[in-house]
Amino acid sequence: MRVSVTDAKAQLTELVRRAEAGDDVILTRHGQPVVRLTTVVPKPDLAARGAIIAALQAAAAAKLAPAPDAARSQDYLYGDDGLPG
Repeated sequence: MRVSVTDAKAQLTELVRRAEAGDDVILTRHGQPVVRLTTVVPKPDLAARGAIIAALQAAAAAKLAPAPDAARSQDYLYGDDGLPG
Protein backbone atom coordinates (compact mmCIF):
# COMPACT_ATOMS: atom_id res chain seq x y z
CA MET A 1 0.00 0.00 0.00
CA ARG A 2 1.38 3.41 -0.95
CA VAL A 3 0.24 6.57 0.81
CA SER A 4 1.50 10.12 0.47
CA VAL A 5 3.06 11.65 3.57
CA THR A 6 0.35 14.32 3.55
CA ASP A 7 -2.44 11.73 3.56
CA ALA A 8 -0.60 9.60 6.13
CA LYS A 9 -0.80 12.37 8.71
CA ALA A 10 -4.56 11.96 8.90
CA GLN A 11 -4.52 8.16 9.09
CA LEU A 12 -1.31 7.31 10.92
CA THR A 13 -2.98 5.10 13.51
CA GLU A 14 -4.63 2.98 10.82
CA LEU A 15 -1.39 2.74 8.84
CA VAL A 16 0.48 1.54 11.93
CA ARG A 17 -2.20 -1.11 12.54
CA ARG A 18 -1.87 -2.31 8.96
CA ALA A 19 1.91 -2.47 9.22
CA GLU A 20 1.59 -4.47 12.47
CA ALA A 21 -0.74 -6.86 10.65
CA GLY A 22 1.95 -7.48 8.01
CA ASP A 23 0.81 -5.14 5.24
CA ASP A 24 3.54 -3.38 3.28
CA VAL A 25 2.98 0.33 3.98
CA ILE A 26 5.13 2.78 2.00
CA LEU A 27 4.93 6.52 2.44
CA THR A 28 5.63 8.63 -0.63
CA ARG A 29 6.61 12.21 -1.25
CA HIS A 30 5.86 13.59 -4.73
CA GLY A 31 5.12 10.03 -5.87
CA GLN A 32 8.53 8.69 -4.81
CA PRO A 33 8.80 6.15 -1.97
CA VAL A 34 10.61 7.60 1.04
CA VAL A 35 9.58 5.57 4.12
CA ARG A 36 8.46 2.00 4.79
CA LEU A 37 6.47 1.18 7.93
CA THR A 38 7.40 -2.20 9.37
CA THR A 39 7.00 -3.96 12.68
CA VAL A 40 9.86 -4.12 15.16
CA VAL A 41 11.03 -7.62 16.05
CA PRO A 42 12.41 -7.65 19.59
CA LYS A 43 15.83 -9.19 20.09
CA PRO A 44 16.11 -11.94 22.71
CA ASP A 45 17.72 -10.86 25.98
CA LEU A 46 21.08 -12.23 27.16
CA ALA A 47 19.55 -15.08 29.15
CA ALA A 48 17.48 -16.24 26.17
CA ARG A 49 20.49 -16.03 23.86
CA GLY A 50 22.55 -18.04 26.35
CA ALA A 51 19.86 -20.72 26.47
CA ILE A 52 19.78 -20.91 22.67
CA ILE A 53 23.56 -21.26 22.47
CA ALA A 54 23.57 -23.95 25.18
CA ALA A 55 20.86 -25.90 23.35
CA LEU A 56 22.79 -25.71 20.07
CA GLN A 57 26.00 -26.84 21.76
CA ALA A 58 24.21 -29.77 23.41
CA ALA A 59 22.68 -30.81 20.08
CA ALA A 60 26.06 -30.61 18.36
CA ALA A 61 27.74 -32.63 21.12
CA ALA A 62 25.06 -35.33 20.86
CA LYS A 63 25.76 -35.74 17.13
CA LEU A 64 29.50 -36.25 17.54
CA ALA A 65 30.59 -39.88 17.58
CA PRO A 66 33.82 -40.84 19.27
CA ALA A 67 36.60 -41.20 16.73
CA PRO A 68 39.29 -43.87 16.87
CA ASP A 69 42.59 -42.74 18.30
CA ALA A 70 45.60 -42.49 15.98
CA ALA A 71 47.22 -45.71 17.24
CA ARG A 72 44.15 -47.75 16.29
CA SER A 73 43.27 -45.96 13.02
CA GLN A 74 45.14 -48.59 10.98
CA ASP A 75 42.61 -51.17 12.15
CA TYR A 76 39.98 -49.32 10.13
CA LEU A 77 42.16 -48.92 7.05
CA TYR A 78 43.54 -52.46 6.69
CA GLY A 79 42.03 -55.89 7.04
CA ASP A 80 43.42 -58.83 9.02
CA ASP A 81 45.50 -59.86 6.02
CA GLY A 82 47.25 -56.47 5.93
CA LEU A 83 45.58 -55.35 2.70
CA PRO A 84 43.46 -52.22 2.41
CA GLY A 85 39.94 -52.92 3.58
